[in-house]
Amino acid sequence: MDYDDKIKNRVKRIEGQLRGILRMMEENKDCKDVITQLSAARTAIDRTIGVVVSSNLVECVRNADEKGENTEELVKEAVNLLVKSR
Repeated sequence: MDYDDKIKNRVKRIEGQLRGILRMMEENKDCKDVITQLSAARTAIDRTIGVVVSSNLVECVRNADEKGENTEELVKEAVNLLVKSR
């Protein structure tokens, strides 16, 4: 799969969030603020997983359809990846 700049930028933003959280911990910031930022990072990761899986699914289904292959198994695999990520 080819990862476009949008997906890479999402991961870079998450990386920045995580660095910020670590800095907050080193500065002994309030735990509620740290938890809020951790939750935001987790949400960003979950959304990125969804984008990667859905983009990959679209690409795989198109390729399989062009070859006349059954796409049902691909969809099941994508759903399983999403379920496992939670």
